[in-house]
Amino acid sequence: MVLQVGNEFPEVILKYVPYDAAHPDECGLPQVLDTKKDFAGKKVVIFGLPGAFTPTCSAQHLPLYVAQAEAIKAKGVDRIVCVSSNDFFVLDAWGKQNKVKDKIIMASDANGELGRATGLSLDLSKMGMGSQRLTRFAAIVVDGKVTHLSVEPNPGE
Repeated sequence: MVLQVGNEFPEVILKYVPYDAAHPDECGLPQVLDTKKDFAGKKVVIFGLPGAFTPTCSAQHLPLYVAQAEAIKAKGVDRIVCVSSNDFFVLDAWGKQNKVKDKIIMASDANGELGRATGLSLDLSKMGMGSQRLTRFAAIVVDGKVTHLSVEPNPGE
């Protein structure tokens, strides 16, 4: 199944390292983000990327969301989630490098569960990046239901 507008967002357990303002340079303990429980009753912007520290994602995608986080939240968005195929410690480091702080949850789909559940996985093994990467996408999820979805038209090109 490929995720579509009107679908319930699939229940997946992701992990992330929360930002700690008291210890901004330390790596904390990973926490669980349950898309069913944590998206319930909330308006969430979730965007997926193939990998942290990749040239395009680092130069264009994540910085745009960081710069626009306040404006996005001003539209009634409770939570912004960046999800990538890297592990949560890599995403934590990438978030710190990009001064994400607590603006965006940097969540890991290292095992590819979200990619498989949404049909938005991408095989980048020919590029040496593995067979379970997320394609670039952005969705608005309101109380667990997808109300907007944009997917990169020609992923991997």
